[in-house]
Amino acid sequence: MTKFAPMLVLSAGLCVGAVPALSAEFFAIGTGGPTGVYFQVGNAVCQMVHKEAAEGRSSGAKHGYRCSAPSTAGSTYNITNIGAGELQFGVAQSDWQYHAVNGTSKFEGNKIENLRAVFSVHPEPFQILAGKGSGISSWDDLAGKRVNIGNEGSGQRGTFEVLLDANDVDKGYFSAATEFTSSEQSSALCNGDIDAYGYTVGIPNSGVAQAADGCGATIINLNNDAVQKLVAGNPFYAFATIPKGTYSTIAEDVTTFGVMATFVTSADVSDDMVYQVVRSVFENFDAFRSLHPAFANLTPEEMLTRGISAPFHPGAVKYYKEQGWM
Repeated sequence: MTKFAPMLVLSAGLCVGAVPALSAEFFAIGTGGPTGVYFQVGNAVCQMVHKEAAEGRSSGAKHGYRCSAPSTAGSTYNITNIGAGELQFGVAQSDWQYHAVNGTSKFEGNKIENLRAVFSVHPEPFQILAGKGSGISSWDDLAGKRVNIGNEGSGQRGTFEVLLDANDVDKGYFSAATEFTSSEQSSALCNGDIDAYGYTVGIPNSGVAQAADGCGATIINLNNDAVQKLVAGNPFYAFATIPKGTYSTIAEDVTTFGVMATFVTSADVSDDMVYQVVRSVFENFDAFRSLHPAFANLTPEEMLTRGISAPFHPGAVKYYKEQGWM
């Protein structure tokens, strides 16, 4: 099994509320920080898998699979560990899925040949939060400020590095470039340890709310010439709007750019396991969508088309063909 195996037994047991059958087959889903939506995605999938198994009840697939969705470093970490067989599934930004299967950007010379798509999930705007009183209202205002660019292995760190490159600057553009995780950065901002941070995450998000509603942070517009060129030149990026009122400090719509959250696996994972995971989500789709506001407007059609770069796993294809979706 994987290094997550001890956690899998405990977490799976807690999710179903009973000791799982000894014959159960466990798998791990890589997510992100515990306050992020990736963590919610992974645990929502596990909840549907456990619900559909239904041992001891009159309905359900009784497929025997159990899963855990531990907090991880994020997108590129998840993809790399799926490629290495340390994780069976993971959540990743659509841009890092693209780079992994094409061997570009951080994956240059390290193409993940066995990466496979399962479905996409919610849109994820890249958001730069500026502390109250920081004087930051645009990208240019970040010069000379203390900015959290995220931990190594996270999608937000990767996107921030892409954004720096697009603006022809490096980390020296800031007076300090910190590496707090997604679960640490809002506290750091509210405590005055940093002036701003970047975060790729679905909306609404509890971590962002902690900074915006809790200590008056604002989200700046990101639509300068560099971002315009970035979006125009990359099919996995799109402009996104954060509606006014999403958080208490968002008095006007905010324009930024973003990606899709995607759910991925390995070609080495069995067809039956992937089929049962997909079946569990879509046979309980209303329940799945109810688990987080970012999932509320999901549709099967968009989940099979938006942000997908890797080939679909055959187990997912089997279910989609059964439904007439593919």
